[in-house]
Formats: sequence, C-alpha cells, structure tokens
Amino acid sequence: MLPEQTQPLQPLPVQQRARAAAPAQESPARVRIRAVPNGTRARGFALYVGFDEDKADAAGTDLGHVVEALKRLAAEIAPGSETYAAVALAPESAGGRDIDVVRLALQDPAAVARHRQDDDQEQDRAAGVIVDISRKRLLLDNDPVGLTYKEFELLQYLVLREGRTIERAELISSLWRAGEDDVPNERTIDVHIRRLRSKLGRYEDIVRTVRGVGYRFDRHADVTIRHAGAPSPDLF
Repeated sequence: MLPEQTQPLQPLPVQQRARAAAPAQESPARVRIRAVPNGTRARGFALYVGFDEDKADAAGTDLGHVVEALKRLAAEIAPGSETYAAVALAPESAGGRDIDVVRLALQDPAAVARHRQDDDQEQDRAAGVIVDISRKRLLLDNDPVGLTYKEFELLQYLVLREGRTIERAELISSLWRAGEDDVPNERTIDVHIRRLRSKLGRYEDIVRTVRGVGYRFDRHADVTIRHAGAPSPDLF
C-alpha cells in the first residue's frame, strides 16, 4: 500500500500574511474632553496653528498647502466632519509667540481675557489719573480715591461728555431725582464740584469751571479712561 501523500503548503498572499502576523489592534480609548460643563456637549474644536509665511517658505511649503493637508487629514480620520479655516492677520510689528498672536487675532476667549488682564496691570502701573467707568473707581498714581457714589456719578457724567460744557441745571436734573433730600440748587452744586476737585489733588484742573455757564472735563495726556463693555446708561 502506497504511503499517503500530503499536499505541500501554499504560501499565504502577502496581505493575509500581514494580517496574520499583526497583533489585533484595540480600538483607541475615548479621550475625555476637559472643561465641558454638564448639560452641554462638544460640537467640534478649534486648532490654532502658529506658522507665519516666512516659516512656511523656509519649510518649503505655504499656508494654503498646510491648510489643505489638515483638511484632508480631518476628512480621513473623522469622515463626515466639517472644516473651516480662518487666517489670522496681525500687524507686522506684533511681537510675541506666533501661537499667542494667532489666538488673540482670532478672538480666542482665554487669550482675550489674558490680554485684558495684562493691559489692566500695565495701565495700573502707569502714573496719572485712571477713571475706571467699568468698575466705578478712580485711581490717582495707582492709589484708589474714596469718592462717594454721587461724586463718581458727577465725574462720570462730565467724562462721558468730554469737551462739552455742562450747565449746572443739567447736572442737577440728570443726577438727582426730584424729591430727594439732598438735591442741590445751582449754587450748592458748586460745593459738590469743589469736593470732587479736592479729591483729584494735583489733577483738579481736569474738571474745569466755565465761568457763568457750568463745568467741563478736559483730558490731559496722563489721564486714562476705561469704558465699560456696554455704553453707560446716561450716555445717549
């Protein structure tokens, strides 16, 4: 009896060999997105790229090619995703890191908040007068001045109408309600102005008396006005 003959093993196709040799890939673990409050869900994200035209040219590419490559990558790894590219423009003199300039130019909330904080700190270090309408405070050479509520209202009213002479009657009718116990007359309004000017110290002449008419705010080079985010309710 002839011995049983076995068929020689046929080599697997290249693709099958690669699949057989490669270990089973686990699906990537889901990455939790931080700073997503309860009751909301992420609908997308913004990726800021700090890369100016000179750096792109040195790398042998340009911004347009980088944008298109990123769009293709997004379509490949996240089918169905939508993309939108915005170019960040900034003055040539803008210093700092590219990524910080880009975030600020595109109004990234965190970058805008930090810029405002840095700007406030820089202004606070400057000597002179700061009339901070947004916070209802007055600083003289970085020191807060203890104005009363009415004194600040009086200063604010003049500041918001810079360069215009305000008659005494207008100040009274705009800042005091009829029937209030301390409503001044056109003579006693001068007392309120005199108290305000005394607290302005060496800067008292920013509130100028126009003889026979009323008062006017004159800005000096060392006076800074910080306006509120929305218009003041008494500014029309």
